[in-house]
Amino acid sequence: MNRDDTVTQYAWWPWVRRGLTLAFFCVVTWLLVRYSGEVEWGAVLKTVRANTLVTLMLAAALVVVSHLLFASFDLIGRNTTGHGLSVPRVFLVAWVSYVFNLNLGALVGGAGFRFRLYSQQGLTNGVIAQVYGLSVLTNWLGYTLLLGCVLLLTPIALPGDWRLGHQAQVALGVALPLVALAYLAACAWRPGRRWDWRRFHFTMPSGRTALVQLLLSSLNWLMLAAVITTLFGQKVAYTDILGVLLLAAAAGAVTHVPAGLGVLEAVFVAMLGSVMPRNDILAALLTYRAMYYLAPLVLALVVFAVMEVGLRKHPVAQAAD
Repeated sequence: MNRDDTVTQYAWWPWVRRGLTLAFFCVVTWLLVRYSGEVEWGAVLKTVRANTLVTLMLAAALVVVSHLLFASFDLIGRNTTGHGLSVPRVFLVAWVSYVFNLNLGALVGGAGFRFRLYSQQGLTNGVIAQVYGLSVLTNWLGYTLLLGCVLLLTPIALPGDWRLGHQAQVALGVALPLVALAYLAACAWRPGRRWDWRRFHFTMPSGRTALVQLLLSSLNWLMLAAVITTLFGQKVAYTDILGVLLLAAAAGAVTHVPAGLGVLEAVFVAMLGSVMPRNDILAALLTYRAMYYLAPLVLALVVFAVMEVGLRKHPVAQAAD
């Protein structure tokens, strides 16, 4: 079968994927409309203002740690590709990209800002693609391990109409960690193996690097759950918050909604609305968004502007691909 036949055979797949995404987005929208009508927004704002200074400071410290952890993902790409940018520069580019990723989506933030800032500092498109790919892989590597463990050890009480029974959760709980372990084994077995696609290539990191990826990613997801648990006033078990957060992250990735706006809230309300007042859930999540998304965005805008000015004054010639 030639390439044209293959393309024709699977030409329907993009439409199926768009249809599934649209259907999921409609479900989330329906949940938002349904629950927003039952929310007393005045009570929500009152609950937000009721947070103690100690709670906010603890949550803020956890937010800082999480942002630093995610920014360190690009250091894995630096180590694997051997590019010469300094650690502080990599941290800045990775952090700014992460913040814009959170607020604008992966295509604009995660990829777009990385390509712009890294290319201005002399990295080739191939190197940037590998750095970004390793960062994305790192993020979801820990995710698969943690979600599998949560489903296996502390099954999530899903709403009845979600139609995911206990056996399905156990099956996923076994399969997902095996995916992460398979990646570790592949890196340990064939470190340095290169996969080429058009002008881009991906080099398998070493087994030790893959283990670092897994640890950093897992710590970051655990830290995210700790931020939300703190803002929930520890009224919901940490493992329950972790499980709901992981499912909400998958829902946000499927819908491609920038910042997962509304998706996070809909999933939390749907899954925890029976154990905690909806007003309290929304208040905690609004505070979380303000601290984790919006406040860093203000700082990232300043940092990005400073970097743009500095790089225009002292441009770096880009190496050839």
